[in-house]
Amino acid sequence: MKKTLLKAYAELIVKSGIALKKGQSVVIRANVDQEDFVTMVAEECYKDGAAHVEVRWGSQKLNRVAMKRGKEKYLSEVLPFEEAFEKWNAEELPCFLWIDSDDPDGNKGVDAAKVARIRKAKYGVLGHYKEERDNKYQWCIAGAPSKEWAKKVFPEESKKTAVEKLWEAILLTSRANDGKGIENWEQHDKSLKARCDWLNSLHLASLHYTSSNGTDLKVGLIPGVIFAGGGEATLGGTYFQPNIPSEEAFTSPMKGQAEGIVYSAKPLVYNGTVIKDFWVKFENGKAVDVHAEEGEEALRSILTLDEGSAYLGECALVPYDSPINNTGLLFFNTLYDENACCHLALGRGFTNLYPNFEKYTDEELHGFGINKSLSHVDFMIGSKDLNIVGTTEDGKEIQIFQNGNWAN
Repeated sequence: MKKTLLKAYAELIVKSGIALKKGQSVVIRANVDQEDFVTMVAEECYKDGAAHVEVRWGSQKLNRVAMKRGKEKYLSEVLPFEEAFEKWNAEELPCFLWIDSDDPDGNKGVDAAKVARIRKAKYGVLGHYKEERDNKYQWCIAGAPSKEWAKKVFPEESKKTAVEKLWEAILLTSRANDGKGIENWEQHDKSLKARCDWLNSLHLASLHYTSSNGTDLKVGLIPGVIFAGGGEATLGGTYFQPNIPSEEAFTSPMKGQAEGIVYSAKPLVYNGTVIKDFWVKFENGKAVDVHAEEGEEALRSILTLDEGSAYLGECALVPYDSPINNTGLLFFNTLYDENACCHLALGRGFTNLYPNFEKYTDEELHGFGINKSLSHVDFMIGSKDLNIVGTTEDGKEIQIFQNGNWAN
C-alpha cells in the first residue's frame, strides 16, 4: 500500500476522527502488530500539537493465554496502576483512538462466560471513571489489517496479498482510497445528517422489522429521542467522527418495548469468538432466548454481563445497498459489518440522543427509557428483503425500509 495513502488515512483519523485540539493528549489502543501504522498516526498527532500520545499495546495471543490459564479471582482484580490510569482519563479527558486489527478467531476456545464475569468485576471498580467522561471527550474507532484478520477475509490469498487487499477494502469503505478522506467525509457527513433530519421529522413511536428469514420484531421508541449519524459533538462543542467508516442513522429505543424474534444477517465477532447463524427472541423488551449454529455460549454470555445487557440499546438503519455491503466482503469485524446493513445492539443506549441531555442526570436519562449497561454489542440483521414500517406518534404508518433499502 502506498505510504502517501496511509499517511492521508492517518491524517483523516486524527483531524476528522478524534478532531485533536492543540495541547490535548491522545490514548491509542492497538495490537502489537500495528507498530508501523500507529507510528504514522502518532506522528500526525504530534504534528497537530498533541501534548502526549500514550499507546496501550495489546496482544490477543497473550490475552488468550491469560484467559485460559489465569485464575479468575486474580484476573478480576483491579491493580493500582489500572485505576490510576482511568482516573487520569476522567480528569485529563484525552482523545481516545482504537486502531482495530483483531483476529476474528483470536479467542477461539476461551470461556466466554469467564471473560464476561471478569469484565463485570473490573467495571464495578472502574465504571464510574468511564461514566464521568461520557460526552466530554473525542473518540474514534478505525481499522488496520493484521495478517490473521486479512487471511480470514481472503483465505485463498497469501498473507502479503491478503493484507494488501484488506488495506484496499479499508481505505475504500473509509472513503479514503483517493487520498481525499477529509473532504469526502465532510460531504458524507452532510448526507447522513439530512437522512437523520427526515427521520426526526416523522416523530416515530415504533419500528416493525420483517424479513423472509423469520425476522418479525416490533421495537418501541422514546418520545423526543433523536436519530443521529456521522459526526457528533462533545459537551464542549468539539465535532468529531466516532466511527470510520460509518453509514448508519441510529437511535436508542425504549427499554422494555421489544417483542418478537430477529435473525442475524451476518456473523458477529464477540471478544474474538465468531457467532454464526443466530436468532434472538424478545419479550417485554428483554432477550429471553437465543440460539446460534456456532458460538452460542459466547452469544449467551452477552446477556449476562449485567441487568441491562439483555435489553436493546440501539436501532441502526443502514441500506443493504451500502458501499461496504457492495464490496461483497464479509469483514468479520463489527465496525465494518455493522455499517454494511441494518443492525441492533444489546446493552448500553446513548444518553446524548435525548434533547438537552446535559440538563439531566444519568439516572433521569435512564429513567426516560434509555438502557443502562456496561456493554454494547452490535449485531447485523439487514437482509436483502428486510422491511421496516414506522408508526408515528399519531398512529400513521410509514414505510422506512423496503427490500433492504431506504423506501424513499
